[in-house]
Amino acid sequence: MTSLQNPDPILPEPTDQSTGDTSASSGASVGRIVGLDVARALAVFGMYTVHIGPPLSATSGVGSWVRYLADGRSSVLFATLAGFSLMLIAGRLEPKTGRAGRQAKARIAIRALVLLGLGSVMAMFYGDVVILAAYGVYFLLALPLVRLRARALALIALGLALVTPQLAYILRSTLTDSVQQSVNAIDPLERLSGVGVLDLLLTGMYPAITWMPFVIAGMALARLDMSIDAVRKRLAALGVVLTVLGYGLSRLLAGGDALKSMAESGASSGMDVAPKFDKGLEPVGAQSDPGALLLAGPHSGTTFDIIGSLGVATLVIVTAVAVVQSCGWLRRLAVPLIAVGSMSLTCYVGHFVLQSALGMQAGPLDQASWVPLLWFVAGAALFATLWSRIFRRGPLEQLLYLATKPAQYIR
Repeated sequence: MTSLQNPDPILPEPTDQSTGDTSASSGASVGRIVGLDVARALAVFGMYTVHIGPPLSATSGVGSWVRYLADGRSSVLFATLAGFSLMLIAGRLEPKTGRAGRQAKARIAIRALVLLGLGSVMAMFYGDVVILAAYGVYFLLALPLVRLRARALALIALGLALVTPQLAYILRSTLTDSVQQSVNAIDPLERLSGVGVLDLLLTGMYPAITWMPFVIAGMALARLDMSIDAVRKRLAALGVVLTVLGYGLSRLLAGGDALKSMAESGASSGMDVAPKFDKGLEPVGAQSDPGALLLAGPHSGTTFDIIGSLGVATLVIVTAVAVVQSCGWLRRLAVPLIAVGSMSLTCYVGHFVLQSALGMQAGPLDQASWVPLLWFVAGAALFATLWSRIFRRGPLEQLLYLATKPAQYIR
């Protein structure tokens, strides 16, 4: 499979000198990389579930659990993996320095600007449900941290998780309509797509102020050698602790509805993509009741939501790496997932474009069928598997790689 040589679909080309991982040719390293592809595929299909599958109110049994777990947590997993991907560029176990370090930072900055532009164009048609522009902002904000060690990155992520939701609540509550209008009036991104700087940093569906902990936590994970069994076990234990701590404390403090998904009200997270998605869900922290800061539902943006969602993301990543690295037959079965993960940018953008082309309404309130979602999942897996047998990178991954080529001229 050529996809094994493309470990980073959103930030491609970390397999040679750009990785900084001197063990990249070892079987253990390949197992880690392929495990990340599996985790990326799960994140992509989770977002397919939210955008194409039936709303939670129309599901039951196992379907309800699948729909609930996908809501919010799939995009968190995507963001955490993005942080991991940054370190594949900047030097995973050992940060790059000198000229190599400057070139790596340039690659990341170029990718950030390309994703910001692509995400803004997509937001013109699909609204702020598209995460790509936010990705661009995350990458730019993370640039000063790419040389830090795992412990420092973990402490920063923890500190932000504890502080930024409350800070965001204060800032949103003091941000008057007149101030927002004044900022938006001079914001070219707002005029272009309706998703401006304020949305990307504070008020949107994926605001950097409360989503950077996911990215930085992913960077910390990348600094650890997950080919070592003891490291994976400690990370798995940490994932369990974070999950129980975040969701358990929220449930204890806020009661039975603390973890309730916004989809449970009957409102679908899916939106009409013909021609444009509606605005995304407003973070719970933006509401006037400070008690909302005790909740941990999807996209609530609270400390409890961040901690619990990070726990789930950590468990998924560690499990994917462990299974692929230790079970050869499962790895062979996972070839379609690996292919999707190796070109997740293409598969992510493609599902929006295809929905528009088909004139589909994503997640209508009266839809109880999983068939459209299954067709999209099967189609993405088939396309990615066939493409990866011929090409090293996905279509958009190749274009993104070419856009970063000028970084090699930096001295």
